[in-house]
Amino acid sequence: MTVAVIVNPAARKGRARTRWPAIQAELQRRLGAFEPLFTQAPGHATELARQALGRGARRFVAVGGDGTVNETLNGLLDPSGRLLAADAVLCPIPGGTANELCRALGHLAAPGLAFDAAASPHSRAIDLLRVRCLGLDGRPAERFGYLIVTFGAAADVSYRTSRSRWLKKLGEIAYLLMAPPVILGYRHRDVAVAIDGRAHGTRRLFTAMIGNTENGGGGMKLLPGARFDDGVLDLIEMGDLSRLGALMSVMPKLYSGAHARHPKVRMTRGTSFRFDAAMPTLVDLDGETVGRLPLEVSILPGAFRVGVATGDGGDRPLQSDPKA
Repeated sequence: MTVAVIVNPAARKGRARTRWPAIQAELQRRLGAFEPLFTQAPGHATELARQALGRGARRFVAVGGDGTVNETLNGLLDPSGRLLAADAVLCPIPGGTANELCRALGHLAAPGLAFDAAASPHSRAIDLLRVRCLGLDGRPAERFGYLIVTFGAAADVSYRTSRSRWLKKLGEIAYLLMAPPVILGYRHRDVAVAIDGRAHGTRRLFTAMIGNTENGGGGMKLLPGARFDDGVLDLIEMGDLSRLGALMSVMPKLYSGAHARHPKVRMTRGTSFRFDAAMPTLVDLDGETVGRLPLEVSILPGAFRVGVATGDGGDRPLQSDPKA
């Protein structure tokens, strides 16, 4: 199978460039010689993936963070979310600040598996998130993802972290360090919520997350029990929390998932969601700011495939990293 290796040297504020020679050596041990495709700007991985697909590539190795992996995936999809080539396979290699798809695949706990999966002929189906919102340019935007959509305070944390000149160099802890200043200054939103086409009224929310996996934000267990091969999305709403309550009672429990038991936290499951708010509210998909409310999120079951290493349990449901 023809392989395309797409590399974001700017991932993790440039640290991926430093790590690239070691990553390249590991890939060459398994793939043989190849010509890497380097991204030059945001969105370039999508263009590179689409071009490589046209040249016959069917296995796409994405070296970077979740933003790079997400862009590569979007290059493999048509406007409806269907794979342009049914046998196209996505293989992420961790190289960014947060590498949550790799974490969910178990590749952070056993790093060699990511390289083995890149060279393996095996793959498995994963559910796809379809996201529609108001783009930052004011026009309707549509994107596809695989992890978590957030809006409210959590999206602001991601937005401000990604724009820090130095913070992302610290790795996963960057989100944890940015959270307190965002939380202490964030204003709640009144958000109209609809689930599976049914209106659920207006709720006062601090933040909300809709996801395919339980892990996010650098290893936090944000959506306990969520799976990305069950055809269902999980929604967690953090309601009318005080800033101090969010900082002291919820945030310390994010890594264990115990925040889900807080009396002002609500968990729901469904296949489609809609959220509207009068106040401007950022939307984040897979660690990248994609727009603002209003937001629609739906699931396309088993819509794309990820590479798995031979004998790593590809016939079993995928689990999040137990260390998360």
